[in-house]
Amino acid sequence: MRLASFCLTLAQLLSTAPPAHAAEPAPLPTVATVDLARYAGAWYEIALLPNRFQKQCVADTQARYRLDGERVEVVNRCRLADGRIDRTAGHAKVVEGSGNARLRVSFFWPFYGDYWVLALDDAYQQVLIGEPKRRYAWVLSRTPQMDEAQLQALLDRATTLGFDAKAFQRTPQTQPLD
Repeated sequence: MRLASFCLTLAQLLSTAPPAHAAEPAPLPTVATVDLARYAGAWYEIALLPNRFQKQCVADTQARYRLDGERVEVVNRCRLADGRIDRTAGHAKVVEGSGNARLRVSFFWPFYGDYWVLALDDAYQQVLIGEPKRRYAWVLSRTPQMDEAQLQALLDRATTLGFDAKAFQRTPQTQPLD
């Protein structure tokens, strides 16, 4: 009797479960092209979706990109709670056929993560970065502070793309990192 009850319950659960493909997010569009030479240089983190690999950072998070042949060197730095500076270096490879808008970044070989350029202004001053599963995202700027309307426009774009814009946290930019 218990087996029959269990089978009936299991059948009911399976019949009401959504199909496995329903959990897949919609494809994530990127910008058409990125000029990596213009993109290179320093960027300040203005906001991010919190993640485990940046939990030690409390302020002044910056990224620096430098072209190195076929790769892009990446150096991320941030201020820790005790005032010290944390530094992480890695590299990125362009995903073929992406117009340089999709990169695979590694800070710990052989593991790579997606770094997709989702919005980028014509002057290369503000950018929205994310990844296809929408777990990670960042708003970066060439300056430590960003106009509120421009930030909101990027957060609105993130919402349109399926990110939870309300989950973004601002990153304090209190002083330059030397």
